[in-house]
Amino acid sequence: MEKYYRLKNILLSVIDEVKKQDFLVYFRKMSILEVNEKEIVFGTVSTFMKDNLQAKFYDTIKKATIKEFWDNIQSISFKVDNRIDNPSNKDAIECTSFYKESKKKTKKTNANLSYSPMPMEQKKGNSKRYSLSNFVVWADNQLAFSACEAVARNPGKSYNPLYIYGDVWLGKTHLLQATWNEIMKKYKGKKVVYTTADKFITEYVSAVKKRNVEKMRSKYAEIDVLIVDDVQFFSKKEQTQNELYNVFNILYDGNKQIIISWDRTPKELTELEPRLRSRFEWGITVDIGRPDFETRLAIIQEKAREKEFLIPQDVSEFIAANVTENVRELEWVLNQLIAEYELTGNTPTLTRIAAKLQKLNFTKDLIGESKTKRVSTIKSYEDILDAVSSHFGIEKEGILWGNRKKEFMIPRQVSMYLLKKKMNYTYERIGNIFSGRNHASVLYSCNKLEKIIKKDKNLLYELNAIQDSIGI
Repeated sequence: MEKYYRLKNILLSVIDEVKKQDFLVYFRKMSILEVNEKEIVFGTVSTFMKDNLQAKFYDTIKKATIKEFWDNIQSISFKVDNRIDNPSNKDAIECTSFYKESKKKTKKTNANLSYSPMPMEQKKGNSKRYSLSNFVVWADNQLAFSACEAVARNPGKSYNPLYIYGDVWLGKTHLLQATWNEIMKKYKGKKVVYTTADKFITEYVSAVKKRNVEKMRSKYAEIDVLIVDDVQFFSKKEQTQNELYNVFNILYDGNKQIIISWDRTPKELTELEPRLRSRFEWGITVDIGRPDFETRLAIIQEKAREKEFLIPQDVSEFIAANVTENVRELEWVLNQLIAEYELTGNTPTLTRIAAKLQKLNFTKDLIGESKTKRVSTIKSYEDILDAVSSHFGIEKEGILWGNRKKEFMIPRQVSMYLLKKKMNYTYERIGNIFSGRNHASVLYSCNKLEKIIKKDKNLLYELNAIQDSIGI
């Protein structure tokens, strides 16, 4: 996970230095494969990407890398990462989604928190991605959610420190940042810092180099709420642990709120100094367990709503039944569906998602194969007309004849389009089917529909749904 967070920071720096189109075309998907004393090896999705990053953006990426890893880095290199598309690879970043998300966040930081190790939005209307209102609650995270709600209402008054633990990608980071969000909204004057362990370590190393550790400690002493995510990265960092211990004591003695997360219980934190571990046990310890089927289904539907993406119920249920490990995998699969829809126009169907999950080793089930074989025998235009009329809930005769009402015009254009593009009928033959229309009229209808579906995603969805239902 440390590689993941460091790569995020590097890409954030790169985004400010390169053109949007260049970033979306050449970066695509990246990872950090190796971290040596003097060299960082980046993983890419293909040889094409590797060669272009090396030739076009070497200096830019190196500059951002040095900024993240400090001056001891002398060179960087690129290598094709054969595991980059593996769902278990938690270090890879899909750059298109990352770019969109980074642009949603303001670059402004609160003037009172200019020293914050991880600058975040400080204005009203923070990203809905991190809010308690859209956090999906289930039996095994109810206590953690309720504790965060209580802390957000009265930071420093109860449950201090609040220690949250659980396996990776079950929502700890969402919950912590949502709590940060709620406190910032409710208490405008409070100084709240959200950071990760590796960011705290980086800041401490910088303070040591500049000989201003006391200044860093003084800054932390002024804050009202400290949230530290992924504390596991303090493992074997004795000096940084000592500094966190000092900061902890200052804040706790001042009744300031502290929230911490890790993937294990405090008693299992054998890599930490006993005195720091004991501090974590002073407050309340809550865990987050794996979501059940109903919760996974709710998470998929909530994420789809956030992204304004329409996903059929049967597809949602199939994903929830087969993608069972964590929230991140659910969101990752959903992002694949959205990307495929945006790039190709293919809408998610049970057959398509079953095939995709099989390729990604989530399932061996190929639901829908028999259906595909059955509908692939379509030979007559009557089958097309029946499918269109059934889908739109209108009479077939209304499509064939010259009724100019809107509810018939679109289905008529869809029928003509499918007969031309999928059945390879000539314009003349299509015209004869539709009450003897001439060549120009049919051509106009097909071209008009093509223009409409480029702008109207809902109609494109309807068109693809019809095609999937009849196997063309």
